[in-house]
Amino acid sequence: MENIDKNTIKYATAKKRVRELKKFYGKLATYLIFIAIFAGINYYTNEWRNAWFLWIALFWGIGIAIHAGKVFGFDMFFGKNWEERKINEVMNKEETEEANRSRWE
Repeated sequence: MENIDKNTIKYATAKKRVRELKKFYGKLATYLIFIAIFAGINYYTNEWRNAWFLWIALFWGIGIAIHAGKVFGFDMFFGKNWEERKINEVMNKEETEEANRSRWE
């Protein structure tokens, strides 16, 4: 019975991960297609004299990079992993200090 629960949890976790990856790759494909379209419009309207599509590519690309960081595990600044590590660090520090105090008393 316990194996069924573990397998169900693993399956749900894997399904969620695949859904996140699929969403990211869809956004990345959309980004690439639209940047190509904007570059084409930019070329045909002024032949690269004013490459305005690069601003769109830059700012939209920053958003894509942030989304990639979330999907592939790079938590920007203070993400959930950082929070858990800090909680464990503080708890371990308090336990060590308490053990040191009780040792000397």
